Formats: sequence, C-alpha cells, structure tokens
Amino acid sequence: MPAQLELPVQPVNSPVICSPYYEPKSHWRYNDHGEAQELSGRRPSFYWYNDDSTKRVQVDLFASERTDELILVNMLRDDVRRWRQSGYETATRVTRQLLEHWNRGDRPRRLFFCQREAVETIIYLNEILGSRSRRLRWNTKLIFEDYQRLRRGERPGFLAEGAEYTVIPTLLDRPNEDGLEPLARYGCKMATGSGKTVVMAMLLSWTFCNRGRVPSDDRFPSAALILCPNLTIKERLQVLRPDVADNYFEQFDIVPATLLPELKKGKVIVANWHQLALESEHAEMSGGKKASFRVVNKGEESPEAFARRVLGDLYERAPIMVLNDEAHHAYRPAPVHGRVSQEDQKERNEATIWVQGLDRINQACGIKFCMDMTATPFYLHGSGYVEGSPFPWIVSDFGLVDAIESGITKIPRLPVSDTTGRPEPKYFTLWRHIMEHLQPGEKLPGGKPKPEVVWREAEDALATLASQWKERFQYTQARAPGQEHTPPVMIVVCDNTDIAQVFFERISGERMIEIEEATGKDTKTKKTKQIVYEGSQLFPEFSNGDNFRPTLRIDTKLLEQVESDDPVKNKSQAAEELRETIAHIGKPGTRGQHVCCVVSVQMLTEGWDANNVTHILGLRAFGSQLLCEQVVGRGLRRMDYTPDPETGLLPEEYVDVYGIPFSIIPFRGRSANKPAPEDKPKNEVKALAERKHFEIRFPIVEGYAFALKQNLIRADIDGMEPLVIEPDRTPTAVYVKPQVGIQMGGGSPFIGGFEVIEENRSQYYEAYHIQTIKFEIARRVIRKLTEDVTGDALPKMRMTAGLKRIPAGVLALAVAWTSSRGP
Repeated sequence: MPAQLELPVQPVNSPVICSPYYEPKSHWRYNDHGEAQELSGRRPSFYWYNDDSTKRVQVDLFASERTDELILVNMLRDDVRRWRQSGYETATRVTRQLLEHWNRGDRPRRLFFCQREAVETIIYLNEILGSRSRRLRWNTKLIFEDYQRLRRGERPGFLAEGAEYTVIPTLLDRPNEDGLEPLARYGCKMATGSGKTVVMAMLLSWTFCNRGRVPSDDRFPSAALILCPNLTIKERLQVLRPDVADNYFEQFDIVPATLLPELKKGKVIVANWHQLALESEHAEMSGGKKASFRVVNKGEESPEAFARRVLGDLYERAPIMVLNDEAHHAYRPAPVHGRVSQEDQKERNEATIWVQGLDRINQACGIKFCMDMTATPFYLHGSGYVEGSPFPWIVSDFGLVDAIESGITKIPRLPVSDTTGRPEPKYFTLWRHIMEHLQPGEKLPGGKPKPEVVWREAEDALATLASQWKERFQYTQARAPGQEHTPPVMIVVCDNTDIAQVFFERISGERMIEIEEATGKDTKTKKTKQIVYEGSQLFPEFSNGDNFRPTLRIDTKLLEQVESDDPVKNKSQAAEELRETIAHIGKPGTRGQHVCCVVSVQMLTEGWDANNVTHILGLRAFGSQLLCEQVVGRGLRRMDYTPDPETGLLPEEYVDVYGIPFSIIPFRGRSANKPAPEDKPKNEVKALAERKHFEIRFPIVEGYAFALKQNLIRADIDGMEPLVIEPDRTPTAVYVKPQVGIQMGGGSPFIGGFEVIEENRSQYYEAYHIQTIKFEIARRVIRKLTEDVTGDALPKMRMTAGLKRIPAGVLALAVAWTSSRGP
C-alpha cells in the first residue's frame, strides 16, 4: 500500500478571499506549523510531485522548498497583464472588439477572470507574438527570440545556463516516429467547475470571427475539431457548434450581434478519441452498418483517407484548430522499465491512439495548433514520466486552490476534532485505518481486505457522513412550495468491484439472489436470478424498489462499453440507460433527478458534472495528490453563482469529504456531530412555466438608427438665388505660408524667410474624408437653422441623417446663403 500522507494543516475559517471576476490580489500561505496567513499578491504558478529518486512527499501546503515553478506561465501572466492594460495593443479590430465585449462588467452573465485570462494568453501567443510584422512598444518578459525557440522545440534562454530542470518548457510536441511534423500545443490548466467549455467557445469565436471578417488571414483557422474522452462529454460539447440551437455563443453572450454572421462561417466537429483509431483492414459497410469480414483486406488506412473520414467537410478547410478536452489523456507514452499494470497499459494505449490520430491529420492536411483543456495537465502513473510532472506546453494556470480562494468551486469540508481542531485521523486516512485494524485471516490472497471487513471498519464513517447527508436532504425538502427539491448526492468510491457490491447492497437494500424454479418436466428445477429489495441499512431515502432507484451502482465495464461510441461494439439497453442516468444526475425532469447515492469503483469517469454532489467517501488507497484532487473534483461544482451584494464575493458552498487524504487543497473544518445550518439552500426566485406568456424580453442594444417621419429638411434648389461667379474675380490659386508673430505694416505675404506653398484640392481630400466634410457642412446648416430652438439635441441628430442625403455642393451653397440671409 502506498504511504499515506500526514494530516494536513489547520482549516481556514474563510477560504474565499478573492472575487471571481478580477485577478486574485491575495492568497493563503501555509507554513510548516500549520498556520495560515493571507498574503497580498497572486500566488505564483508551480507544481509539486512525488519524485521516486528523492522520495519527496509534501506534507504541508506550498512549502517553497518542495515546489517547482512553472516559469513560462509566470512570465506570460506578467506579459498578458501588461498587454491587457495597454488596451490589447496591435491586436486586430475583431479581437479587440471581442475582448472588450468579454470584459464588460454589465454583462448579464459575467465571465470569470480565469476564463478571460486563459483566452487572452492563447491570443497573445498566436496573434501578438506570432505576428512577424508587429512589435509591442514595451519590453516583454518572454522575448520574441525565446518565443521562437519554444515554437521550434529548443531550450529557451530564460532557463538558467547549466541548471537541470525536470520539465523544459516548449510549445512543440514532437512525434516519436521519424518524418512526421510536430504539433503546436498550448495547455490551459483550469480547475473543475471553472468553465472550460465557455473558454473553448471564446477561442472558437476569436478564430472564426477574425477569419470570417478577413478570409485571407490564415492565422485564424475556419474549422475546429473538438476531441473528448467519452460519449457523455461529446453530447454536452455540441453546444460549441454555432449551427445548433441553445449554443454557448448565444447562451453566454460570447459574440456581439454584429459578429454573429462571421462566427457562423466557421465549422465545428465534436468527436470521441475512439474515432481516431485506424479502421480495421477487414472492416466493410454491410446493410448500412460497419462489420468485419475475414475475406476483406483493404490494407492500412492512409493518412489522407483517415483525415477525410474523421474530418469530413473540415478536410477542405485545413489547416484546422484542435481542442482536446480532458487533455491529460492525450500524451505520448515514454518507455517504461519493468511490468506495467493492466490499467496503466490501457491508459497508455488510449493516449497513443489519441495523439497518433492527431499526427495523421497533421500529416494529411495540417493542424494550425492544438489547445489542451484539463484540470490536471500532468503525466499519470504508468505514462513513463515522473508521476505528477506537468505537460511542458502549459501556458495558463488557474488550479483548484485558486478556484477555491475565488469562490468558483465548492470548499472541501473535513471532520475535525473538537479538541485539536485538526482532521480526525480515523475519518481522514480511512483506508489506512482499515488496513491497520485487519485481523488474521481478514485479507484476500492478493492482500486486499475482505469486503465485509471493509464494511465493518468503515460503517461508522459511512453512518456519520450519511447522517450529514440526511440533514442536507431535509433542508432541501423544506424548500418553499413550487421550488425544485433535487436531492443532494453522496458518492462512495471503492477500491474494487467486490467492495462496491457489498456497500451498494447494504446502502440500497437491493441484491441479487438465486432461486429454483420448476421446469414443468417431472420434478426437475432450474436456478434463476432474481432481484430482491430489503431496505437500506442507513436511511429509507437510499432504499431501492421496483420503480424507484435512488441508489445507483456504476458498473465500470458496462459504462465503458457504451461511452466508447464505437459502432462495432454491441451496446445493451441497460448500458445506455445507465449512461443516460449518470449524465443527468441532479437535473429535474430526467432519469437521474432522484438519484441520492452513487457507488462506484476507482474514480468516476470524466463527464460527471452534477452540481448537487455534497458528500464523498473514499474507500481505497490514495497514493498521489493528483488522484485525491481528481476524486474530490467530482463534487466541486457550485450550485449558485450569485455574488454577495456587499462583498462582491461568491458565497461559500461545501462538499463534505471523508477518507481522501489530500494535503494541497484548502479546506474548512466541521465537527462530525454538529449540524451545519449554512448548508440550507436558498429559496430560488424564478418565473413560473405557466406564466410564460407574460414574459417581457429586452433586446441587447448596441446602437441607434434614426428614421425621420416628420420635421425633415428639404433642399429647395429651384428656389435658391443663383450665385454668379465673375471671371475676372475668380481665384486661380490659394497659397499658404507659416506666420511667425505679428506681421506689421500690411506687407506682402510673399515677403519673408518662409516658403509659400500652393494649397491644392487633392492635398485637402487626402487630409479629410468626404464623410467628415459632409458632417461639418451639415453641422453648420443645422446650427444656423436651430439657433433659436431650445430643447435636447435629439432633433438635431435626426436632422443630420436627412442632411447627409443632400449633395455636399448644395449644402455648401446653403451654408453661404444662410450665413448672409439668416435662418
């Protein structure tokens, strides 16, 4: 069993200290004695990991000697901040319009600072540093030469000469195979629940709108391929297609109305990584479905055929942009020494298929750049790299700790001792407690504890956590009439399927039994399986029945089968119903709305975005902080994003966590036996569906156009007195000369030391646009006509529109006429 970490530091009473809409101005710092201190300024970007060579284990939060800085991220933070303050110098007009639109404080749905910064960083790297013709007027920390080195995969000059680094920053991902072009990659680390999908919508808007406005500017791809790990995420990411209803561009007001036509010129495809696997040499279409035949041998799929199959119409728009969602699955495995577990080998194979698929597309038609979006852009165990070390192309970082301090996610809450104020060891390091209390004969041959023993040792922790769930459940059910009563959800993460089955049966009361039935032939019988419901050993609210199943058991193998989106695999109705239920937990009117408890093995798959998870129990070993963060992250999505009107901060929301021994996440303490009135949900104020016909919509107004129906100005040209120009008085030229001081005695303008320059009409029109001349003439006419008119300026604005339609020459005569005759 991996060594468990020591108890974390003291909890913080108020972890939320920053606004989610502005750059963090302070952060918590924890010292070796467990004392928390609020420091001004933003926390630098860094990472930590367990290094097998030094056996480094971080037992306190952010001890400086145990961390490695993400140098490139910190440099870019400073440069992007200064670029932002400069008004986005040298950006295109479309880019500035989008950035200003996203930064508005009066938006109906304000964007988080972390979302805006992630997009700003990508734009800065591609559009500003990536431009050869434009240079900023100030010195940047990431100089242009180092940027070029990063793009070529070379060691940048900002690294200390001769120093050794675990990770060398780069913006290039080189294939292991010779002859293949490398991929340009940018990694954005964003905490679970901080809005990665919105960031992807912003990036698509940036590139599509720029390309739509200037079709010849190939810096901006007009097509994007979005890749994800499973079918559930694929379905949710359809909101990133501009051509579908209820897309994110409109839901979150990502694009101003004037740019929507440009956005819709781009095209998006969302696909699972499974679709990047090469087609079988024996695969063939039969009856509208794909089948495999021994007699068919088409040979290996060529890169061009592969790219055309995956991209479809996007192939002709290449080079494309790629967005990798949950990108910690997309890496090139390094060689490993020794045995690799079956689970690790499976992960390595999936990563290989994902990245090699991108290589084939890049080889066939080109990939402009890849954007990696994930909360954990780190190499996993079995990858061949140091576990927990970061991807070298990370350029933006807003991790879980930053998100908690900004109120963007829920706050983990641990049971603490009433005497010491520190976490209860029994509940905090629950798996170690179970292993230490095993009696002889209570282990299985592989060293795992017997499932019944795990239940015995964890029953007290489970009962305590379930009682807290029951308290939250009662708060929810007591909401005002007409309000939604979606129940809170408790997650139990088990070490293996046997333990999961025991906990599921005792929590839900549902189990499978064998019975003997008569066959109708003599006295022979056969054994059949039957589900029985015996009631929960915890609370009736968890009890399953024939038509009501609040407790769900996740069958990982069954779920993987249906999540793969592989047309060759047979997918049972039970598997599809399970996927649909999990995908809609906490959503009213769906199959998953009544789920109260989920029992799973290992870790819940990505795509779990239920925001009503309130309690998590870990019944397994946690050998890394990365795993702790991933499991805790399943319960960190907020339910309410309304800021406190007095502080401007988001109110604290909590998820109670037992058995997950993390030490790098700020947390709040809670006595195991005391109620938590702060968990009472707010009574939501909302419009009733039956009053939909009373809805009043207010349009988003970007400007005004005046259409006059009366008080129009007309030019009576026939009635105007003609202007006679006498030939002998017609000027032949106009001369200008600089005047210095006062010229005395009425001397000739041609006398003096300065050159006299002839003023001609072409120079005048080069200096002044014809529209400027028209507006100035119109202004003078209106001023003459309205000298005695009182009131606001609106009528004058309306008259300007009418005057502009009168020829400028006629207006000029009108000015001269009104000047001599009066209004």
